[in-house]
Amino acid sequence: MAIITLLTDFGYSDHYVAAVKAKILSINPSLTIVDISHQVDIGDLAHTAHLLTSVYQKFPKGTSHLISVGTTGRPDEKHLALKLNEHYFIGTDNGLFGLISDNDGMAVDISSKNSANNTFIATEILAPAAAKIASGATFHDLGPAMADYKKMLKRHLKATKKLIAGHVIRVDHYGNLITNIDKEPFDILSKDKSFTISFGRYHARRINDFYSQVEPGDYFVVFNSSGVLEIGIYQGNAAQLLGIEFDSPVMINFEE
Repeated sequence: MAIITLLTDFGYSDHYVAAVKAKILSINPSLTIVDISHQVDIGDLAHTAHLLTSVYQKFPKGTSHLISVGTTGRPDEKHLALKLNEHYFIGTDNGLFGLISDNDGMAVDISSKNSANNTFIATEILAPAAAKIASGATFHDLGPAMADYKKMLKRHLKATKKLIAGHVIRVDHYGNLITNIDKEPFDILSKDKSFTISFGRYHARRINDFYSQVEPGDYFVVFNSSGVLEIGIYQGNAAQLLGIEFDSPVMINFEE
């Protein structure tokens, strides 16, 4: 079963999502299409990267991921297919793919075979390429190899024996604060040590196992299903009630 995921900033009030699906299915009606999200704010590459990194590796290897966020349709704008971490990504060369992995992928320029003026890039360029890859086309038949592609640099956490310094990289639908602090370095550095987690004017000295381990209105700190540190308020909105927002610092200090 070949799968194509869709991630766009189209919203649902217009026909755009349906048009992309129609284009894919007109090429191969046996393909399975899975929506990741179409509610990304227009051009919000940080949110797009968070969504992709949170979920793409949960799909089978070889899945094709079509991303149309911040696509402008300018004549000088390039579009690519990227083979990365045993998955395929089809989208605009706008720096997004540097945010989802530090690894370099193999890229081909899919816009080179689509020189006509297109007002809807997702249906005219991205969808055909995704459908062809998912249908078994040879990767390099989609276009010429690209020596390089744009890569935005993602925020990396700072870690020493006494400190992990990270940031809030996403405030989710519930107002929970998703950070870029991974569980693996925390487990290594916290061994046989006490610690204090600082966020805004608040501090925590334990990691909860699940959200409801605290009383309603209290804040919790967990490592979520994606393996990153998450801060929230049980039955409340942490971003609003704690006054913490995107890019706010989160520190973990270790004591012997």
